[in-house]
Amino acid sequence: MSSDTEEDYGRDEKQPIDGSDANRPRVYFRRWIMVGLFCMYSMSNAYQWIHLNIIANVILRYYNASLPGDSYQKQMAIDWLSMIYMLAYIPLIFPATWLLDRKGLRVVGLAGTLLNCLGAWLKCASVSPDRFGVLMFAQTICAIAQIFILGIPARLAAVWFGPNEVSTATAIGVFGNQVGVAIGFLVPPEIVPNSASLDQIGHDLSMMFYGTAGVTSALFLLVVFVFKKKPPVPPSKAQAMAVEQAAGEKYGKSLLRLVKNKGFILLTVTYGINTGSYYAISTLLNPIVLHYFPDQELNAGRIGLTIVLAGVLGSILAGIWLDKTRTYKGTTIGIYLLSMLGMVAFTFLTKYVNQIWVLFVVGGILGFFMTGYLPVGFEFAAELTYPESEGTSSGLLNASAQFFGIILTIGMGLLVNKVSPLEANITVSAALLLGTILTGLIKSDLRRQAAEKRVCGKDYV
Repeated sequence: MSSDTEEDYGRDEKQPIDGSDANRPRVYFRRWIMVGLFCMYSMSNAYQWIHLNIIANVILRYYNASLPGDSYQKQMAIDWLSMIYMLAYIPLIFPATWLLDRKGLRVVGLAGTLLNCLGAWLKCASVSPDRFGVLMFAQTICAIAQIFILGIPARLAAVWFGPNEVSTATAIGVFGNQVGVAIGFLVPPEIVPNSASLDQIGHDLSMMFYGTAGVTSALFLLVVFVFKKKPPVPPSKAQAMAVEQAAGEKYGKSLLRLVKNKGFILLTVTYGINTGSYYAISTLLNPIVLHYFPDQELNAGRIGLTIVLAGVLGSILAGIWLDKTRTYKGTTIGIYLLSMLGMVAFTFLTKYVNQIWVLFVVGGILGFFMTGYLPVGFEFAAELTYPESEGTSSGLLNASAQFFGIILTIGMGLLVNKVSPLEANITVSAALLLGTILTGLIKSDLRRQAAEKRVCGKDYV
């Protein structure tokens, strides 16, 4: 790969080409190939996160012989197919972000896609009622793969995209993950219906698993041959300065500075609450919908699809809005408040309006703001922590999301099984209210914007 020439990256036409501008920041057409390929493999991993839990009742029936304990313990074992993604992330994010900082995007992309492919193939060997342990092991491999994927969008955007594109590029990177979740909500209930025959369920699961394994294998090969570490020249002066500083930087010192950054710590907590709430709702959507509307597995998946597709739109619009206005704190508070109000609407309308179409409407509103918050959080963190690595800051945000995701999923699961979904949803609404209040306390210290202004002067737009 070291023999690649600058022409291989496809310089944009409006970029300088004369020798005197050899070190001037520029962007390359290849950046769109990079973010597009990342979206596809992120999509495949996110799909594997939720594709089992959206058919939780079917998985519970099929693997019942190899599940532990009473009905609550069996349901909790199924919930761990989702929560293992959250648990694996917390201890392993630190070596993963160290690897990203030291080896760059290509090595991390190869690690993520290889593990994602391996986990998908292992699932093909788990199709038997007595092999729930194999299924959990395979899902654990996919969960480890996620560690090399979730923190990439902000880093990829900063390394490959210009200063007026980074928020949009981050939103596009997050978009792939959201589309994967959307497919994970929509496709499994169609492929694996709640058949009366366990043999038929086993056949359907095999079809689903082999299809996933084929797709993830193709994506791994694409990353091997196409994915690059970085462009020949940085896309912005701020990025060039960050790269220069990072060259001699110690990971531990960078981490310590982030821990001492009060604004970032507050954002880490509030991001964790918001995204952890999204993880909990996604994991438990099947039992919540079936509690109010029995035998509606297909609609449970479609409601999840609605939540995610609305969130995709919210993410893209939020990224474009930030690139145009750079109002990071105001946008963060506004989206957080509306996420909380959307959750309140979901909580009470689900309980008191006995019409399933209402869940589609309020689910869409909730998804638009709650998942629309994801790229906003990444970009606000990049501003608050510049010139620290975007991979490290986004990694810590995601670790917080996994931590709160586990707590809220276990808490909601317990309330759903022992009390009712109403109390579970009220708990999440209260958590989002707390997050909204804490977000208001974050100081708007936009360091990356300030650095770009210093180096560009009056030319900065």
